[in-house]
Amino acid sequence: MINWKAAVVGATAAALLSGAAEAREIKVGFIATFSGPVAQLGDLLRKGAELYHNLHKDELKGDTIKFIFRDTKNPGGAVAKSVVQELITRDKVDIVGGIVFSPNAMSIAGLATQAKVPVVIMNAGTSFITNMSPNLARVSFTMWQAGFIMGEHAAKNLNCKTAVAGFTNYPPGKDSVAAFKRGLEGAGGKLVDAIPMGGPGKVPDFTPFLQRAKDKKPNCFYVFVPGGNHASAVVRAYKQLGMKEAGVALIGPGDITQDTLLQGMGDAAVGLVTASHYYADLDNPANKAFVAAWKKAYGADTTPDFVGVGGYDGMAAIHHVIKTVKGKITADAAMKALKGWKHESPRGTIMVDPETRDIVQNIYIATVKKKDGRLVEDVQQTFTAVKDKCKQLKIGRCGK
Repeated sequence: MINWKAAVVGATAAALLSGAAEAREIKVGFIATFSGPVAQLGDLLRKGAELYHNLHKDELKGDTIKFIFRDTKNPGGAVAKSVVQELITRDKVDIVGGIVFSPNAMSIAGLATQAKVPVVIMNAGTSFITNMSPNLARVSFTMWQAGFIMGEHAAKNLNCKTAVAGFTNYPPGKDSVAAFKRGLEGAGGKLVDAIPMGGPGKVPDFTPFLQRAKDKKPNCFYVFVPGGNHASAVVRAYKQLGMKEAGVALIGPGDITQDTLLQGMGDAAVGLVTASHYYADLDNPANKAFVAAWKKAYGADTTPDFVGVGGYDGMAAIHHVIKTVKGKITADAAMKALKGWKHESPRGTIMVDPETRDIVQNIYIATVKKKDGRLVEDVQQTFTAVKDKCKQLKIGRCGK
């Protein structure tokens, strides 16, 4: 006679043992700038990634993630290349994520190809990066997305007949100005000067650069800096030089009004117009939940920004890969899983373009206003499902 109770218990135990045997530990090598004057950017990226994982780890159905964090220390690529080589050869990571600065992403592209390791870029924004290896996917932004739209908007809606651009002198800055110029001049405006303003590793004295811009008497001054203390210093110099009173509007991508620093900029920031893929004030259910979760995890006085949301969505992409491949993660399998992937992000619906492995997302035009004693980003216009314009137009290295 069959003991059905014993049979059921035995089958259940076997299933549990089978599930336990199939559970995997996924090693995620997470690289970012965790030290030095721009360490806050790496910290924000890490916090975003860890927040998503902590909120959604039960969805991995027994699989676990082991983060291995490495400090790239500076925006140059040498350290990044070294630490990723170590992550691949010694730590045997399954996937690499993070990456604040474009030169760091560029430096590891060859490693991603040679070692066949998938990489999810969560911040670096130079457009052509994903062309450097078939094993790179980006979920953050490209400089051309905001820059081109800001150029068109400036000429059509802000009376920017003439403009000067100031930029941090490294690949994203050059990209941003090229995008702005293309959009501005295509819509009837004119870029009369482009001013390199130091590098990303150290905040320069912006006064002489902004004075040069003011002396040109443009309608608008377009600025790209890599957020953080660079952005605060630009806004201070803009106020001290009386550029607003002189009729020069300060505009740029959202880096210059980074949410983590906005309140500290004071009234000098009122009236600034930016184009960005994310603001903490975005009015949608996913963002409200994200901001609330961020404050619960990191403190009521904290706020997420575009860097934090990059880490958050980057981890969503890695979770998607883990759940999709159902086995060993390879570069081919990861990229196949990510091509065409859609996700309801705090910034709106995002997708990884199946052709370019680059982000497709909304871009918002917003004006800084003061409401109930605090500064807010008031969205004036939304551009949906924006692709990377540099690749669409096949400009320079974007066309290769």
